[in-house]
Amino acid sequence: MAAIRRAKPHHPKATRALSTIIPLADVDQDLVEALLDAAFEPARHRRTAYKVREGMEWLPGLSFAALDADDLLAGTIQCWPVALTDPAGRAHPMIMVGPVAVLPAQQGLGYGKALMTAALTAIDPRAPLPQVMIGDPDYYGRFFGFSNAHTAGWQLPGPFEPHRLLCRTDNPLVLPQQGTLGPWRR
Repeated sequence: MAAIRRAKPHHPKATRALSTIIPLADVDQDLVEALLDAAFEPARHRRTAYKVREGMEWLPGLSFAALDADDLLAGTIQCWPVALTDPAGRAHPMIMVGPVAVLPAQQGLGYGKALMTAALTAIDPRAPLPQVMIGDPDYYGRFFGFSNAHTAGWQLPGPFEPHRLLCRTDNPLVLPQQGTLGPWRR
């Protein structure tokens, strides 16, 4: 089972990390929680993103872990079933991407990009649901096609910076112009 590497000094971006991507379900969940605490601090549970996916289980087929060259846990990504509920009460299912978490000592080595690529590639191209996330629009737009162009009328169950609410979809016409993002309760 993968273990978390304790932070040690390194030279950022001096070399690209060698990694292995495995299903997140194959990693001890205590290690995942420790990595998330290291990447985002224990107060992460108060963030709005946690309210959006509250009560939901992450999607095993879209959630992954990155192991470094020594097979130690370096990063994780989780994807979640969520929905944008429009003003008429209709729920539009989506996939919430994130958190993308990399140990601080391992950041800048490509683990985050590898995890994002694994998760987005795993989405079934025959019926892809829109993907949504809270993140840096420049980074996630440039590398993965996320945009805030269609999210201006969307609300979240807590405070957020509207320009950081991002969506990625092949057909933006399916997106409601207004709605509230929350757990997908079928």
